[in-house]
Amino acid sequence: MRNNLISQVMKNFNNWKLLCLIVIILSSNIVLQVSCSSSKAIRLTEERDKLQQLAAKQFSNDVDEFNSYADRPAPDGAFDAGNNKDFLLENAPSFICSDQHINRVYNYRWWMVSKHLKEYADPEDQKKYWVVTEFFGVKPWASRSGAITCPAGHQFYDVRWLRDPKFLKSYADYFMSGSAARLNQRENGNFLTYLSRPESHHFSSWMIDGVDAYLRVHPDAKWLHGILPDMERHQAVWDSLFTVKADQSKTQGLYKILDLYDGMEFSLSAVLGLIESKGAYAMYTPASWKEYYLGWETTAKAADSPQASAYPQAYRKGYPDFYLVRPSVNSYAYGNIKALSSLYKLDEGKYKSAFKVRKSDMYAQRATTLQTKVMDVLWNTEDQFFNTYSAGDNAYGVRDFEARVRESVGYSPWYFNMVPSEDASAYAAAWDMLASDKGFNNKRGMSTAERQHPYYNEQAYAWNGRGWPFQNSVVYKAYANYLRNYKREITDADRSLLYEHIEKLTQLHNPDKPNIGEWYIPTDGTEFGGEKDYFHSTYPDIIIEDLLGFKALHKNQFVIEPLLPAGEWDYFYLGRIRYHDHDVDIVWKKDWDEAKAGNQSVLCVWVDNKLVATSKSLNKKLTVKL
Repeated sequence: MRNNLISQVMKNFNNWKLLCLIVIILSSNIVLQVSCSSSKAIRLTEERDKLQQLAAKQFSNDVDEFNSYADRPAPDGAFDAGNNKDFLLENAPSFICSDQHINRVYNYRWWMVSKHLKEYADPEDQKKYWVVTEFFGVKPWASRSGAITCPAGHQFYDVRWLRDPKFLKSYADYFMSGSAARLNQRENGNFLTYLSRPESHHFSSWMIDGVDAYLRVHPDAKWLHGILPDMERHQAVWDSLFTVKADQSKTQGLYKILDLYDGMEFSLSAVLGLIESKGAYAMYTPASWKEYYLGWETTAKAADSPQASAYPQAYRKGYPDFYLVRPSVNSYAYGNIKALSSLYKLDEGKYKSAFKVRKSDMYAQRATTLQTKVMDVLWNTEDQFFNTYSAGDNAYGVRDFEARVRESVGYSPWYFNMVPSEDASAYAAAWDMLASDKGFNNKRGMSTAERQHPYYNEQAYAWNGRGWPFQNSVVYKAYANYLRNYKREITDADRSLLYEHIEKLTQLHNPDKPNIGEWYIPTDGTEFGGEKDYFHSTYPDIIIEDLLGFKALHKNQFVIEPLLPAGEWDYFYLGRIRYHDHDVDIVWKKDWDEAKAGNQSVLCVWVDNKLVATSKSLNKKLTVKL
């Protein structure tokens, strides 16, 4: 009995030793795994730090050089050569890649942005606002602060990436609830319409959508709750003044605008409508229209015409009061209304007791109604494109006339993901024209009208073919959205097309001495024309969101889905992004260790200095939760 008991104790003891040994071994393996993983994470982080320092050094050197340019307008606001470098190094997201031209232009564009951040002391309400200007100085067609609504959507998409969120909050306050929302636009010699309206609505814009885009980077529930009623009123003005009101009209309920106040001065769709018109616009014919509607030097002749004398309300200083129902302005309205739905949904979740009616549902339904109307009316199945109509309630000129010309504004619905996803393939052929030499593809850059049209013209100050970076910014985001959100399979050719267009835009900046202007000549232009350091388009956002695929969300997460073609870059670093009060860094390298052979492609993501995600595939969709 005693021997059996001793034997059992020894057996149990040996089992316990074995168990302890197994635990020790397993523990050792775990430690080795963590050690290996930690070692790799350290090496990756060291490489990130090197690229971050390299990006900062290049940015610093570039800003010094840009500040030395003597041929540039003086800054509009608080940042100049004395303080802009510290501001930019602290606030702009860092970026560097193996393409030095893109690096230069990216850094230049942030320098340019800093020149347009202006603190405005408003004499009307005794408040100070940060505004973002387009031109330098206060132009006659600008608001009293100097800011202009026309490029505001683009400005929101670029400036949202600054680490300091105060600029866009203040900018939104100014146009949504400040004096610009109450004071009418000054009706001076540059006011070429008979429709009085607030400064906040002088030009078309997607500013509410811009606020939504900003809040996806810098959430602020309290501020949103306060400004939402003002944004509702902002949209109500668009609904009241700029929608077609003619019950039997095909375009009833759609949004309308004059060419000029869509930021596009003179368009081919307007030309075709004017040619079709009689009475007040009978002088516009296929043979004569260029004499009256092709650049500002032609409108004086229109003002002296017998038609202008006989129909004085049909013209303002020779500019025809001819409203168009364009894909652009209707897409902007959809974006704004959809944003109101999205933002009210957030607000209703935060302040449930404040709502008796779910406004998010109401605005979602309104967005769907507009979406359906645009698909039914503006999409032309034969042309496989979104076309422009003349407004069905025009006082003068032809009504509900479809202009059968493809213009780059026809891509605007994809910018706002307005095209129904369930019918994506029915609209996909429109994108064939972006790559076609008969369409919008040209040697130096994208055109604004299809090149095969007989009225195509690059030389005039018009949107009849001449390139305008404002429109490049719309189309590139629209195309990136099409690829990511609609196309079943993204091909190398798809990615290359986007990259080629971005590369052409980059070269037009003249990376050796960068500049962004108003326009360019798509066939043989080598640089931009017009005002220098002109803030009417995006570029940082083209790199951050459209090309590299950093998708900001209202949820506490983000998505990375690059559209970078294989073989174009060897590496990139995008970092110091302030996102939902966290710091985000992203690095991709093709070759992490030059001593090793083979493909070492790894994309790495850090949040608050912690490596949180890796992917061996550059273009694979990666969702990162905070």
